[in-house]
Amino acid sequence: MEKIGVIDYGMGNLHSLGKALERVAGNQRIVISYDPEELIACDRLVLPGVGGVKAAMNELRRLELNQMVVEASRKRPLLGICLGMQVLLDRSEENGGVPALGLIPGDVIRFADPPRDAVERLKVPHMGWNRVRQTRPHAVWAGVPEDSWFYFVHSYHAAPVHAEHVLGSSEYTKVFAAAVARDNIVGFQFHPEKSQSVGLRLLGNFAHWNGESR
Repeated sequence: MEKIGVIDYGMGNLHSLGKALERVAGNQRIVISYDPEELIACDRLVLPGVGGVKAAMNELRRLELNQMVVEASRKRPLLGICLGMQVLLDRSEENGGVPALGLIPGDVIRFADPPRDAVERLKVPHMGWNRVRQTRPHAVWAGVPEDSWFYFVHSYHAAPVHAEHVLGSSEYTKVFAAAVARDNIVGFQFHPEKSQSVGLRLLGNFAHWNGESR
């Protein structure tokens, strides 16, 4: 039986994500764990997260999960969700600069606060439903309509160096990367587990994806 490992480092919405994966994973078993050896044995990995990159990296290092994630990403599909997507990049600008996992070249930057005289004052954090445009084809988009609505909660967003690593975009104060991909790695800034049927479709596509090279 194949297994999907959900990485538990104390900063993710594990209950709703685990339930969503159970609905779409078919015969695969969902494993929620902080044990590197148990997780590295899984066929696919999901790195969720809410909060800040600094705290996330501290916890991943403390639990000896940071190197496991890097190693696993070379051999099996890896999905980052929200904060879990952000830590896939090189660094975050929070706290003057925080190194992350470095799996996708680029930075994580904060949305600028709106000018006081702006006609429409969009608040930070970006919270609620927003459309996502698919910027290039990928197996995880199969059956997901263009400009589908997904649920976001974030103050920072990914800014990949290379355009080919942007999988989807959205707009809030500016156009930003809402989804990223590189080789066996995909990441969503939004929460698919909170995004109704299209979110479940995305998770289902990931659950049956064997990686970019296969």
